[in-house]
Amino acid sequence: MYEDPPTRGTDLGHRGDSHSPDDKFPRALPDTEPQTAAGKVLLHFSMSLDGFVAGPEHSTDWLTGISSRPGIIEEYVETTGAVLGGRQGWDAYPEPGAIYGGAWQGPLFVLTHHPEDAEQAEGVTFLSCDVAEAVRIGLEAAGGKNLEVFSPTIGRQLLERGLVDEIDLHIAPVLLGDGVRFFDNPGGVPIRLELLNGSDRTAEVNLRYHPVAKR
Repeated sequence: MYEDPPTRGTDLGHRGDSHSPDDKFPRALPDTEPQTAAGKVLLHFSMSLDGFVAGPEHSTDWLTGISSRPGIIEEYVETTGAVLGGRQGWDAYPEPGAIYGGAWQGPLFVLTHHPEDAEQAEGVTFLSCDVAEAVRIGLEAAGGKNLEVFSPTIGRQLLERGLVDEIDLHIAPVLLGDGVRFFDNPGGVPIRLELLNGSDRTAEVNLRYHPVAKR
């Protein structure tokens, strides 16, 4: 016999709204708590519903018109001490001052096999080393704040080595069908995750969308 769902408030967007252990059918997950600066290695991306963090040739125009939680950019600006990126992303957008719309300033590291032919820029350090060493350098430069990894390729290698503390994803209501995947590892083994917002860390996330008619 199924139990009737417990009575809940109607304000599902209320931060901090929690459910008791007996609440087996929560209506909605709480939003993520504000990010904290704790010396974490953080993978942080906006991602399409079908798993792309950039379009073809690292394009980001598909994010135009997408809204986000008020103040969320400021959270990451304040808690990020350094950024680690990859060569392909750098070649597509060789402008360190564009991170978070220019609101963030700090040490930027680009991991590449060929630093000698990279486009140089002030405040950017090109690394040619193992990913674990790149993380060590980045964390040291972050000074106790978080090291944000903006490269899905580097992120995949760090996940395989157990060097990622958190993954922050913002799911955009769009299907791209092509581009740069968040996690592209054909033939690899699944990497299990724990959900950090909500009481059930094994819960799947329920989303419901309606296709927008083409104009």
